[in-house]
Amino acid sequence: MKGMAANTISINRAPVLTLWAAVVAERLGFDKDEALTLGKVLAGLNAQSKGRRLGIFKPHEETAKKAREKKRGEQFWIELLGRNLPAIATDDGIRAVQGDKAIAPASVERYLQSKFGDNLDAVRSAMKQLAHSFAPQELVAAAFSLYEEFRPEIPAGVRGWGAQGNLDLDLIKRLANQGGAG
Repeated sequence: MKGMAANTISINRAPVLTLWAAVVAERLGFDKDEALTLGKVLAGLNAQSKGRRLGIFKPHEETAKKAREKKRGEQFWIELLGRNLPAIATDDGIRAVQGDKAIAPASVERYLQSKFGDNLDAVRSAMKQLAHSFAPQELVAAAFSLYEEFRPEIPAGVRGWGAQGNLDLDLIKRLANQGGAG
C-alpha cells in the first residue's frame, strides 16, 4: 500500500472490503471485535467466490444434502452486505467462523494495520462517517452498493486478482455528505 495524493491510497480491494464490512457491522450494533471478525470472513468469502469465477480456485463439489448433514454445533448465520456469514457465540462475544475456527479479532486488526499502515485511522474515520450518514436499516440495504461506488478500481478478470487500485477518501466523504438519514 502506497500513499498517492493526500486523500488517495493505493491498496488491494480485500482489506478495503474487510474494513468497510467491519464498520458497517459496528453501525448495526456489533462491538468492534465482533465486527472485525465478520469483516474478515465476508472479504474471504467474496475472494473465494471471485476466485472460482475467474478459475483460480476449483469450485467446492459438496452436495446440498451432504452440507446439511454437517455438524453445526452452536453455529448460526449473520447477514452482512448481502452475505450470510457463519458465526458462533464465545465467552468474548460473537465471532465469525472460518472453517470450524473462530476468527481472532486481534489478527484482523494486525492485517488491516499491515495493509493500510498509517492511513488506517483516516480510512476508518471516513468509512464511519459514511456508515453513520445512514440509519441502520438504510445502511443494511445500501452498504454493498456504497462499497461498489468507492472500492478501488482494478483491471477486470484474472489481471485484477490481487491488484492494487486507488481508494479515494474524498469520494467516501462525499458519499457520506449525500447519505441517508443517520
